Amino acid sequence: MNRRELLDKLSASAEERVLLGRLWDALERCRSRNVPEESGFLSPHEQALAGQLMQALGVQEGWALWGGYQGAQRRQMHFLPDWAQGPETGAIRALRCRFYETDHPTHRDFLGSLMGLGLTREKIGDILVSPQWADVLVGSSVADFLLQEWSQAGRVHLRLSEIGPEEIAVPEQPAKLLRDTVASLRLDSVLAAGFSLSRSAAADLIRSGKVEVNWMSCEKPDAPVQQGDVLTARGLGKCLVESVGGQSRKGRTGITMKRFL
Repeated sequence: MNRRELLDKLSASAEERVLLGRLWDALERCRSRNVPEESGFLSPHEQALAGQLMQALGVQEGWALWGGYQGAQRRQMHFLPDWAQGPETGAIRALRCRFYETDHPTHRDFLGSLMGLGLTREKIGDILVSPQWADVLVGSSVADFLLQEWSQAGRVHLRLSEIGPEEIAVPEQPAKLLRDTVASLRLDSVLAAGFSLSRSAAADLIRSGKVEVNWMSCEKPDAPVQQGDVLTARGLGKCLVESVGGQSRKGRTGITMKRFL
């Protein structure tokens, strides 16, 4: 399979094809010049696509996904030369934006103001909003500009400073713990348990292309689900299959799920 055929196979849209083509080019530059290469920040879905590309190319080593801290959702893809142990220090920088606790700026306020300054989404990593500040992960190429020019999110005045990675504050995401039993670990059964749906309604959502498993679209109600999988349903949210237990006397499988609110 040549390059064009492989990109066509892995991509569901022109945008995905362009992204995968750029990642492939970065991989080849890293290999030919033996220098580090990095992408912009990728969404979880784009990261899953990138992983599929590396699998298709048979590349198991020499690359890493990193977002500035453990557990980051938006991450850059780093291609590593043979002398590098990991992503370059300073490739991602963290800015702390302080504000008065009574102001209550939202994630949307921060993202909107950053894009209003001319930044594209790929330059912006996670935005972690706490009661008195927000820690914003950005690419190193724009950090100094923001320290000088960024002073407001919505109507809220900001006081910016750079912090080290060990200072990043990750707010706990509200979640509801659910325990249930399912007839089998099929996607429609597990999705129904996670979002309090009937199995037929869950199956309809899946067939309509509104469900992702580990950030990749899945339209098969009977697709297998396992512990650690993340299920996303458009309009309903996200849940994690936290654990899978044994079977009851009636042959049903116990599961524990975390539904993010």
